[in-house]
Formats: sequence, structure tokens, C-alpha cells
Amino acid sequence: MEDAIAVRDLVVDRGGRRVLHGIDATVPRGAVTGLLGPSGSGKTTLMRAVVGVQVVTSGSVTVLGRPAGAPELRRRVGYLTQAPSVYVDLTVRENARYFAALHGRGAADADRAVADVGLSGAATQLVGTLSGGQRSRASLACALVGEPELLVLDEPTVGQDPVLRAELWARFHAMAAAGTTLLVSSHVMDEAARCDRLLLIREGRLIADDTPDAVRRATGVDDLEEAFLRMIRASEAGTARQEAS
Repeated sequence: MEDAIAVRDLVVDRGGRRVLHGIDATVPRGAVTGLLGPSGSGKTTLMRAVVGVQVVTSGSVTVLGRPAGAPELRRRVGYLTQAPSVYVDLTVRENARYFAALHGRGAADADRAVADVGLSGAATQLVGTLSGGQRSRASLACALVGEPELLVLDEPTVGQDPVLRAELWARFHAMAAAGTTLLVSSHVMDEAARCDRLLLIREGRLIADDTPDAVRRATGVDDLEEAFLRMIRASEAGTARQEAS
């Protein structure tokens, strides 16, 4: 079976600066792939390229067998941005039901999505009155309600308490087990262990594309944050040798 996402030699320039440097990566179907890296590393730019809203300089991105951004992908791909993308003058339930209707789904589907993100108790509240973390969850409910084949989530757990973070990750894995592919970004390295596969990115360059266990074996350490640091040092040393030669 082909990968859900295939990125080939992707280069993105923005504002006269190179943001992504020839990224090659794949995302397998039916798994939770984590896109990990510090703030400003290029995670959001890569995700925007995957959903087809980023102008690229060169290279290609194939999503579910089609070029990224192809019209036929609109109902097959869900995208949660870092900024909440819901209507502040509607309630949580009204937002979810509106987005459900856009996908040809009913009120029961919308209410289930609201429950899945832990907002049943705030379903009748206006989004404008919610906390930042609650708004993010309301946006997530609207992304979930269409039951996309591919769900791209840009830092969905930022601002959430530890219990809710654990519940959201459990939900992500349940979706993957049911066949949904998830690409989830985070700058919190302790979330790396929750992923089936990892894309580690720094300064627009891919450091690793492998499973958490393979990353541990390659670096000889169990702690994934330390493993990431070792990969960064090895990459920088390799670059320095190339420049010296």
C-alpha cells in the first residue's frame, strides 16, 4: 500500500529566506506520525505544503495518491491550524454542527466530535467565551467531524492539561487503529514517544524519519530528547566536515 504522504526534495523559500531545504519524507497510512522540532524549525511550513496551501520553490508533495492541494482531496484531508479556526459568535455545538453539515454529516456526528475532545460540558457556550485551550479543542472537534482519511494537526495539545493531553493522544491512536492517518506536530519532545513514527526537523532540515525505537537504537539512548540532541550534533558535525572539505 502506498504511503499517505510522500515528500520529495521539497524546497520552500519565504521572504527571501530558505525555510525548507530539500525535505524527503514519507508518512505511512493508518498510523500516528509525529513531526517534532523546536519552534521555527519549519514544521508549520511543511504541514501547509502537505495540505496544499503553501507555495513551494521546488520538489513535490503527494497526498493520498494525488498532488497536494488537489480539489478531490478537500473532503479527504482535515487540517487543524495553530490558531483556532472556529466562529467566536457561535457555540461549540453550533460550530461542530455547521462543519458537520459541510461534510454531509448529522448532528449526532457533531455532538460525538465535541464529546471526543472533552467539551460536552461547554457545548452550549459561545466560543468567544472559552479559554485558549478550549478554543483549540473546539477547532479540533470541527476537524474531526468530517472523519477525514488524513488528519493534519499543528500542535493540537499546546495549552492542554496533562490529563487532557493523554486523552487526546488516546483518541488519535484510536483513530489510527480505525484507519485514519494522522500527522501531528509538536515542539514538546516527551510527546515523541506517543507516536508510531517520527519526523524530526531542525532549521528546515530533516534529521530523522523513523520509528521511536529505531531512533533510540541509532543513538544508543532511551531518552528521545537526548536522542534528538545527538542526531543534531551528528548532523552539524557532518555539515562542518563537508564545508571544510
